[in-house]
Amino acid sequence: MLENGCLVPAPLASATRRAMLLLCVALLAAALAYSDALHGLLFELFSQAEAIIRNRPVLGPIVFVLLAAASAMLAFVSSAAFVPVAILAWGQAASVLLLWLGWTLGGVLSYGISLLLGRQVVYAIASRPLLERYEGLLSHRPPFGLVLLLQLALPSEVPGYLLGLLRYPFGKYLAALLIAEFPYAVATVYLGSTFLERRTVPFLLLALFLAAASVWAFAALHRRFRTP
Repeated sequence: MLENGCLVPAPLASATRRAMLLLCVALLAAALAYSDALHGLLFELFSQAEAIIRNRPVLGPIVFVLLAAASAMLAFVSSAAFVPVAILAWGQAASVLLLWLGWTLGGVLSYGISLLLGRQVVYAIASRPLLERYEGLLSHRPPFGLVLLLQLALPSEVPGYLLGLLRYPFGKYLAALLIAEFPYAVATVYLGSTFLERRTVPFLLLALFLAAASVWAFAALHRRFRTP
């Protein structure tokens, strides 16, 4: 399909694949929570890790924030497995703030790498076809609403690199980053909490909602590209 002269995949097909992956992971996690033996084993591992980081009141939060930052910069890194440990160690509110801080730091670093080191370095880190596709669709000064949709719709490692290449104003990028990442941080911590408490129904309902929201955001983004 052609949009603004650039070839892009069918939006719903691509978004649906991401949503289905999220649901598959959620179903697997729900199955683990349902099993007494498996959930007990995981809870014991989380508790042991929590005891370690609780004894390191400075280093523990720093490591968690850095892991969250790495997950926002690299497609193959995820901070989800560490969220239950953070909840046990610091509680839900602090975990949300630390996760939000880490993801924000990752977005800022990806923007800075792109801005200062250029596209050849970025292409070695992130998906070149994906970056080129959206760079071709965006002007050098996309409106703030479109940037916010980018943050909500695309994989977290893409917008920072993309907007750095476009030299998008940092202040506006940071505002969109903070707004978009906060609800995801809240939802991720809540998912971790329901997993620990073995509340599989709220866990699956929230996962379903996030999957639907991902499809909506991706489709809304591409509707904006089709709008003259």
